[in-house]
Amino acid sequence: MTRRPPPARLGFLYPGYAAEDDYPRMGAMLDPPAEIHLIHTEFMEDAHSVGALSEMGSVERLLQGAAFLEGSRIESVMWSSTSASFVLGLDGIRQQIDALEKRLGVPASTTAMAFARAVKAVDARRVAIAATYPEDVALLFRQFLGHFEIDVVHHSSRGIVTAAEVGTLEKEDVIDFARQNTPQNVDALLIPDTALHSAAWLTELEKATGTIVLTANQVSFWEALRLCGKLTPQPSLGTLFEEIP
Repeated sequence: MTRRPPPARLGFLYPGYAAEDDYPRMGAMLDPPAEIHLIHTEFMEDAHSVGALSEMGSVERLLQGAAFLEGSRIESVMWSSTSASFVLGLDGIRQQIDALEKRLGVPASTTAMAFARAVKAVDARRVAIAATYPEDVALLFRQFLGHFEIDVVHHSSRGIVTAAEVGTLEKEDVIDFARQNTPQNVDALLIPDTALHSAAWLTELEKATGTIVLTANQVSFWEALRLCGKLTPQPSLGTLFEEIP
């Protein structure tokens, strides 16, 4: 009889309230189910602007949230925000990761870095971006991907300012947005906002677009499992989870 591995114990620092229910949903979808520890971090302003995102992703804010994960026996921790990491650049991301690892003593990463690794994992050479952000923030995500020699052939900006509003978008709206921004001959579509629900619709998103779809909450969850060495093939979580390199 094969002994099942113990469940992963995953920590997530999530700014505010929007689509955080994606994480326990994905945890329950795993075999075996994961133990999820999710902490809501605080910030001054809910806005997709460089200034607000920089404050939201400051090391001080992350460490305030990390304090609530001490003693939780988590095996990895994610700063579950794409924009409040890439707006700070690679040096800022390194500072975020270093601070979390030193405070909690476990591997750490951010959603922005998870996107870069996930694109490489699925061997996507040409990608499109469907961003809910304003245009200036969407462009910064495109520039961030350029550091990893990821060829972005299309990007769109929905222009939504607050995470709270993004969190209200429903299934058909998200699928239509994805479909409208998937040009022919791309290897993957990237949807970079952890405020956007996607966990329940990953299979349908890939069917509607005809390509691999990588969403912010999906890649964050994948990265958390990868960091603690408990990433295994899983159904219903998209191509990213089907074959583990």
